[in-house]
Amino acid sequence: MKENKFTEWTNWENRNSLEGIKFPGIYCIAISDIDLSQQNFKWISEINYIGMTNSVNGLKGRLKQFDNTVIGKTGHGGADRFRFKYEIYSDLVKKLYVSVCSFECNVKSNSPKDLRIMGEVAKFEYDCFAIYAEKFNSLPEFNDKKNSLKYSLTHR
Repeated sequence: MKENKFTEWTNWENRNSLEGIKFPGIYCIAISDIDLSQQNFKWISEINYIGMTNSVNGLKGRLKQFDNTVIGKTGHGGADRFRFKYEIYSDLVKKLYVSVCSFECNVKSNSPKDLRIMGEVAKFEYDCFAIYAEKFNSLPEFNDKKNSLKYSLTHR
């Protein structure tokens, strides 16, 4: 299982320094009052969101979309749910941490090897949901679309 390939937890402001950030992959975002920085990744209840990207801009681009949405722009559904609960950006980012598992490949390629790797990314996201659900009997808070409201749909 690739779960041991996640980076150490990193505070949100240092996310662009994560190893493999330019590649596609899975990201886990946690909210914690305890400093998680530089701790090895493990499945913890503080994980509030699991996401993935196969984008040309990799994890870096997707995390930027997340950040932009939490600030008040649009582009990331999960971040819109964070924003509903945490309207003040500066309060949220003080306790926001991220860990990523990147998959090195060329997302512009149609080679069987690269296509299979991109498929592994998508599958691994669901594996991560399953692992979390097994451990905590639910999805992470902001992956739970039934019980987690979007800011953009409630503040018009």
